[in-house]
Amino acid sequence: MSSPAPKRRDIAGLAAIALVLLAFAPLVGHALRRASAQAAPRLPLTAPLPDAVPPGTTLIVGDPLVQRVFQHLGWEKRLPFRIQWTEAYGGPKVNQAFQAKALDVGLTADIPPIHATWIGIPVKIVAYRLRQDPLAYPIYTLGIAPGARIATLADLRGKRIAYSPGQAQGAVVLRTLAGAGIPRNAVTLVNLPAEVGTYVDALAARQVDAAPIAAGLQAQRYLQRYGDDGARILPHGAFRDDPSLLYARSETLEDPAKAAALRVYVRWWARAQRWMDAHPRDFVNIYYVHDQGVSPAEGDVIIRATGKLDLPDNWDLPIRLQQQTIDFMTSDAGRPTFPAATIFDRRFEHVPAESLKRPD
Repeated sequence: MSSPAPKRRDIAGLAAIALVLLAFAPLVGHALRRASAQAAPRLPLTAPLPDAVPPGTTLIVGDPLVQRVFQHLGWEKRLPFRIQWTEAYGGPKVNQAFQAKALDVGLTADIPPIHATWIGIPVKIVAYRLRQDPLAYPIYTLGIAPGARIATLADLRGKRIAYSPGQAQGAVVLRTLAGAGIPRNAVTLVNLPAEVGTYVDALAARQVDAAPIAAGLQAQRYLQRYGDDGARILPHGAFRDDPSLLYARSETLEDPAKAAALRVYVRWWARAQRWMDAHPRDFVNIYYVHDQGVSPAEGDVIIRATGKLDLPDNWDLPIRLQQQTIDFMTSDAGRPTFPAATIFDRRFEHVPAESLKRPD
C-alpha cells in the first residue's frame, strides 16, 4: 500500500524548518570549532617546543622588514605553514592587535613587551637583536625645534618635550633627562604617540621644543627642511637604545601548532637579519627605495647609520638590559617592577644561532 502524498502545508513547514537550520548552521559550526579549540590540549610554557608543524597552520606576523626579505628571496614557499602578514608593528599597534587576538608575533623595541605586561597582556620575547657598536650607531637622536634655544642637553630644563610612555622614544626622553641631571618635573612632557612623522611635524610647528626622532635619514631630512629656520639635532646621551625584538602572545605559544611554526619562523627571521646585514644595499633597495619611496642617495644615509648586527646567542645580556629598563621606567609608569626573565621564552634562545650554523 503506497504512502499518502504529503500535504502542501506539511511541505511548507518542512521547508521553513530547513531554512531555519541553514541560517543557524554557521553559528553551530563556529560553536563546534570553538569547543574543539578549547578542548585541544594547551602546550605548557615550560614544555619543549614541538618539532612538527601540523598542516593548515597559519602564523599572523607583524614584521614588514622581514616580510620584504622573505618575499624577495622566495622563502615563504619553503615554510611548512602559511604566514599572514599584517601592518601591525611597533609597540602600540602590536599591543592593540594582541588585545584583539589579531596577531601572533610582532616586531618592536624594548619598551612594548614591558608595557604589555603592565597592562595585563601576557607576552614572551622570542628573538632579540642588538647593534655591535650601539653608542656609535644609535637608533634615535634629539630633534630641536627652530627657535628653541637648546644648544646642549642641559638646556632641556624648562622645555616642552614630546613623550610617549609606551614606546622606546619615551625611555629615550627619560634617560636623556636623567643623564643630564634634569628631574622630570623640571620639563613639560607633551604626550604624543610616536607615529611616523608626528614628532617632526610637532617640532616644525613649534608645538614642542625637543623630540626623539630617528637618527640617520629622518634627522637628515629634518635638518634639510628646517635647518635654515634654526632646527638642529643633538645626541641623546651615552646610553644604548638599540634593542629590537620579536614578542608573541603567551596564548600563541600555548598553541602547539603555532609554537612549532613560530620556532621555524624565528630560524628564518635570523637568516633574514643576517641577509640584511650582509646585503645592506639590496635590502635598502627592496624595502626603502621600492616600498617606502626613498631615493638611492637617501638609502646610503640609512646604510651608514645602521651599523652591524649582533644576534646574541646567550640572553643574559638582553635580560639585564630589559631589567635595567623595567627598573628605570617603574617609577615613571607608577607600576611595580618585575623580573625581566619572566618575559623571555628561553626555549628560543639558541634558535637563531643554530639556524645560522646549519641552514636548511
